[in-house]
Amino acid sequence: MSKFKKNGGKSMPAISTASLPDIVFMLLFFFMVTTVMRETTLKVEVSQPEATEVKKMEKKSLVSYIYIGSPTTTQQLNFGTKARIQLNDVTFSRKEVSEIQNFIISERLQKDEDEIPYMTTSIKADASVTMGIVTDVKQELRKVNALKINYSTKKNKDVN
Repeated sequence: MSKFKKNGGKSMPAISTASLPDIVFMLLFFFMVTTVMRETTLKVEVSQPEATEVKKMEKKSLVSYIYIGSPTTTQQLNFGTKARIQLNDVTFSRKEVSEIQNFIISERLQKDEDEIPYMTTSIKADASVTMGIVTDVKQELRKVNALKINYSTKKNKDVN
């Protein structure tokens, strides 16, 4: 016979899950605070023109942005100094303006069908850009029936 008796009937105690919700909420809060929402990295320089009558957009989730301006100094080695069009993170020349149609269609596919009539296209053009390239962009928007257009400006501080 053995000196030590084995207790086969004992089992491990259950793991306490009382602090589990606290840990989950702490991790959730940490990631909410530290996460940066990525926006478009500008590859064109846009110094917005000033305006006297400025209205703030209400639903920015329904706005698609088109940037028009000369390439940044790091991009000028590849593209020169002529004005370019930027859709999300891709830049196009004036000759490739037809890509705007694909951009608007892809933006519409990401939205609910009920929200599509309320979508707005915002043109953020540099103050020194000629109106010809802006007109080309507007013509392409008409072809896709994107008729709600907004020109982004900054408020003129000299006006009362």
